Amino acid sequence: MSSRLQLFEHLMDSLKDPFVFVDIQHVIQYMNRTAVDHYKGKPADVGRSIFDCHNEKSKQSILDIFESFQNGENEKMITDNSQHRIFMRAVRDQEGKLIGYYERYEPPGK
Repeated sequence: MSSRLQLFEHLMDSLKDPFVFVDIQHVIQYMNRTAVDHYKGKPADVGRSIFDCHNEKSKQSILDIFESFQNGENEKMITDNSQHRIFMRAVRDQEGKLIGYYERYEPPGK
């Protein structure tokens, strides 16, 4: 049997959509296999700032949503088009303290 960390990695790698976890300093801490393939050749990599791969408008949107997370919200839609809907989702510890965020994908019109 795999360790819990290996089990988590296998689970995350089974997702068909990219998964990128970013900490509260906006540093990428984890990317599943789909995300690594999706962002190959772009400045998105574990240990780098999420802002290295976003323009100024997107950076401001991320910061605005992050502020709403600091004020207690847990999810905001950031994209809604014919391909997919993308949400930014807060991650909190057991005490409810914000520890980071990630993007969550849904099919359109769900």
